[in-house]
Amino acid sequence: VATSMKSFGGRFLSRSNLVESLAPEVAPRRSILLLGPPGIGKTTLLRECARVLSEEFRLSVIIIDTTNEIGGDGDVPHSCIGRARRVQVKDRRRQHEVMIEAVQNHTPQVLIVDEIGTPDEVRAAKTIAQRGVALIGTAHGTDLRGLLRNPDVNGLLGGIQSVTLGDVEARRRQSYATRGALQKSVEQRQSAPTFDILVELVERHKWRLYHDVARTVDSILANVSFKVETRWVGPGGANLRARFEKTDMEVSSSVADELQ
Repeated sequence: VATSMKSFGGRFLSRSNLVESLAPEVAPRRSILLLGPPGIGKTTLLRECARVLSEEFRLSVIIIDTTNEIGGDGDVPHSCIGRARRVQVKDRRRQHEVMIEAVQNHTPQVLIVDEIGTPDEVRAAKTIAQRGVALIGTAHGTDLRGLLRNPDVNGLLGGIQSVTLGDVEARRRQSYATRGALQKSVEQRQSAPTFDILVELVERHKWRLYHDVARTVDSILANVSFKVETRWVGPGGANLRARFEKTDMEVSSSVADELQ
């Protein structure tokens, strides 16, 4: 087991700049969701998050290790997770229960959990966030918009609800994008997101960051442009580069004023 775990070393070391740049966000209890397709390296980043937060930031970190992918199969977890402690989950169907039990029994400052994918796990994550514990989790998907349209897990972003507007409000929100038609039914965010920051893993060494999930979701549902940051590792893996881009969306001027 130790040998197989060491094979991950070369993969996460080149990403440490990204993790170290995100780690200070966790200290004030901000939660981060890593989003990407299978095999792109989400679990690898979780290991580095555990190491950096537990060793360099001296935070109390608990890992929910459902398939032993994070800490390895041995009784003693691999050194790549630093001083973080882990709780193993024998039955995948109980992951949501173990998440709550870990917070109750170990009172961590940070809880790390891989593959949040069921409504029960979404509810457990929300409960944990409401207790003031910072979460670092992963979910399968390609982008934030796709996750927002997935009814099983969009609660991580605050969920979506349909709202019927009165005539006055509908006219106020009217825009050129509707070609004069009055929209009486609109979609709005249902509640506060569980995660404050979302990181899309575009490629193994390229990430797209949404620094304010609530604001981003509101902008998407209102069809309003917003800024997103792209970060990538330069040649040799030594330099972390970044740039901000504005999404190309139709802008409803009245709603846009509210989101500025």
